[in-house]
Amino acid sequence: MVRDALIAALARPDAPMAPPDAALRPAAVLLAVQDGRLWLTKRASGLRHHPGQIALPGGKLDPVDAGPTDCALREAREEIGLPPAAVEVLGLLPDLATVTGFAITPVLAEITAPFTPIPQPGEVDEVFTVPLAHVLDPSRFVRRQRRWAGQERVYWTVPWGPHYIWGATADILYDLARRMA
Repeated sequence: MVRDALIAALARPDAPMAPPDAALRPAAVLLAVQDGRLWLTKRASGLRHHPGQIALPGGKLDPVDAGPTDCALREAREEIGLPPAAVEVLGLLPDLATVTGFAITPVLAEITAPFTPIPQPGEVDEVFTVPLAHVLDPSRFVRRQRRWAGQERVYWTVPWGPHYIWGATADILYDLARRMA
């Protein structure tokens, strides 16, 4: 059963996150799984940061958040209309440090009730699903590199149809795929 395998993946050993001197801002994202599919968003093209990129619902921790899980559930409600009562949190994956200064906590969850997404205007252009089997197959991932902020950066990609999934989102998905393998 996929659910049991996801829960088992949460127990696998962590890789180092970031240098200890990194001053990172806390953030969280929701890996929301439903019926063998993973929900993703396409960020609005008018956003200042990461416009048009494929992302997991989420964002930075706000003072109202009790922790990463509250943040991920709040952001998923705001961005795609996912009611927290329709979600069963399975656990947390290790934090991911980003080059943009965030420590992102991935919150793995199962949607347990019927759900019709409502994208937040101005923040989300599209809400879609990708087969979980696609993003859990490490062979689907391709390692890329590019120059950013004067340094060579290496990152994962896992394209799906017209969607180019890369950066932090693909890094988080690759970590989950590696844990499931």
